[in-house]
Amino acid sequence: MMQTLKLGVAGTVALFLGSTAAFAQWQPDRPINIIVPWSAGGSTDQVTRVIAPILGEELGVQIVIVNQPGASGSIGTAAALAAPRDGYTWTANAIANNATYSITGLIDNTSIEDYVIYLHVANAPMVSVNPDSPYLTFNDLLEAMRGSDVTVGTAGVNSSGGMALAAIEEAVGGEFGARMVTYDGGNPAVLAAVSGEVVATTQLAVEQTEMAKAGRLRPLTVLSETALIVEGMDPVPPITDFLPDFDVAADYFGVFIPVGAPQEVYDTLNEIWERRIMNSPELMAYASERGAVFAPSFGQEAIDQAMPVVIAEACARVTRNEAVIDPSEIGITCN
Repeated sequence: MMQTLKLGVAGTVALFLGSTAAFAQWQPDRPINIIVPWSAGGSTDQVTRVIAPILGEELGVQIVIVNQPGASGSIGTAAALAAPRDGYTWTANAIANNATYSITGLIDNTSIEDYVIYLHVANAPMVSVNPDSPYLTFNDLLEAMRGSDVTVGTAGVNSSGGMALAAIEEAVGGEFGARMVTYDGGNPAVLAAVSGEVVATTQLAVEQTEMAKAGRLRPLTVLSETALIVEGMDPVPPITDFLPDFDVAADYFGVFIPVGAPQEVYDTLNEIWERRIMNSPELMAYASERGAVFAPSFGQEAIDQAMPVVIAEACARVTRNEAVIDPSEIGITCN
């Protein structure tokens, strides 16, 4: 399948921003808000709280994290896009969400080209069940999903957990009895599985590892081509052990600054990202301890790195009849 992305003007801008040549240093004079469009404790919130103090130290102002959940992250994202383009309001998310909200009609007339992109980690969804459930392997759970109503907690259809469940359903084919129960973020979805409110969750591994280490979740598989290895947990087998043809694309997360701010804002963040975030021991430790992949990048490199997951999720929404516009309208071609 061949897919292409038309980067357009913003892609050219992002390429220019990838340079850390001489620039006018931005010196903000008031706090900067990062809108996290999910509830506290989820994957986006976790990693944003790791990098925010580093950015605040470099910029000399407080970085305020504003949790604004709802509608699969689209409410907080729309608020960031509607804010003045002065460099003082950013957002954070999985890049595939920001790039595809318009495809499902959650935010009109938006695409990846609305942001300058700063990525930090890649995450993989993990399928886990309540330890009191009878499912000891992923095959056990799949068998149950084929014949009964199995409740699965996610942060919504556009969340990583929601997309993971949809991808599993597509890969399995035929009758599929999993019923998604949605929450305002990954953390409450995971806690629902811990409490037994739902049988399983497909949220990201970083949102589940602490509960798994404590024996309050039973991990069955990770949506990856390799096993998940985290200290304090048994290795979690990759989904390709159970579904060999399952298509896996790394799910990149980051901070996004809407285009239109003064150029010095982006130039300054480029320099900080390259010097501090791309070498951050704090971020490396978070990734290692929680089961993420340390993968910082910015500018055109970030776009190139993330496009496989953006294209995969955009085109999957067409396949699943979830699209209200064709991805080609935002520069993505699905064949």
